[in-house]
Amino acid sequence: MQKGLNIVDLAREIQRWCFMQKGLNIVDLAREIQRVQEAKKDFIAPTTKLEMVLVGDPNHDDDPREPNIKVEGNGWYDVNDVAHDQLAERLGIPRPYYRRMQKESPTLLCQNVNTWFKKNPEKRLVRTLDNRVRAFLSDRYRPLDNDLIAGACLPILANEANLNIVSTQLTDRRLYIQAITPRLTAEVKRGDVVQAGIIISNSEVGLGAVSIETLIYRLQCLNGMIASQGIRRNHVGKRIGSDDTVVADFYQTETIEADNKAFMLKLRDTLLYHFEEENFKAQVERLRAAAEQLIAPAKINDAVEDVTKRFSLNSSEMQKVLGNFITGGDLSKWGLANAVTSLANEAEDYDRVVELERIGGKIVDLTPTEFKVLAA
Repeated sequence: MQKGLNIVDLAREIQRWCFMQKGLNIVDLAREIQRVQEAKKDFIAPTTKLEMVLVGDPNHDDDPREPNIKVEGNGWYDVNDVAHDQLAERLGIPRPYYRRMQKESPTLLCQNVNTWFKKNPEKRLVRTLDNRVRAFLSDRYRPLDNDLIAGACLPILANEANLNIVSTQLTDRRLYIQAITPRLTAEVKRGDVVQAGIIISNSEVGLGAVSIETLIYRLQCLNGMIASQGIRRNHVGKRIGSDDTVVADFYQTETIEADNKAFMLKLRDTLLYHFEEENFKAQVERLRAAAEQLIAPAKINDAVEDVTKRFSLNSSEMQKVLGNFITGGDLSKWGLANAVTSLANEAEDYDRVVELERIGGKIVDLTPTEFKVLAA
């Protein structure tokens, strides 16, 4: 790779020989990451300098008033669902009641929020993008943003021969990049072929650490399973600013940049480890062991009900898992895991796609004690 390529150029290099299964293509993902980096604006602000206000025309149904957050001296911002949930949690307002006020009585919501802003003053990090509050976080939250993660990971992915980016997405909650390599291929059972891969994820809005996990990609159904976690870095740092001022543009210090560089080197090493043959062989052995742990036909319903309760699947997902498990014909722990991960191919919410892939890996990891209620 040439030195000095930005993440969009790196993405173009990868896109030249990759196929995509779902989500954004890698170039569009890189462009959006770069756009967000340039457009975002964040504040460290005491809650005494924040106010929830209603914006809009109350006399016109097509322009209803919506709650906005006003940052003293810096204008006001619309609020997305993630930030609303974080406001409710931090202020101790039950979410069902918060949402009811938001829908039925936004004036009452503003009164509640502003009361608790002033009654329990504290500093918070208010993250905004496109004139919208996207997160309401601790002032100790340390941004490890997607441009840094992509800048560290894309060069490694670009240098992995015949790598395929099977899926990427950037939601209001998280960044995801899923990639596999045909260089590492094996059979779990005769004719049931899997390939090695990785999933990179990150949240800029406080909903998850930076992580790199093992992805096992099953060619038979073109679905992935997240098998294990390789690295995780929480977004926690030092408090910034004084108690009574709004602080913006506070990230670029030599200490933070040096710390980021050290972490990105760890990120690079972890990525390389996930493409090592020994790591892949160990994962395949776990899957083969799971394929040998059988479930009696009489216990199929019990097994699916147990997984539904254990991993909080909804009733519709439970019925689909049952159907997948029966029609798949593999009445083993491996077969049950695949019955769950197959749902990821039809889930519309990308965050749910990854949750289902992760649940598949957790099923494989069930201990004999946990699994004995399912097995024959």
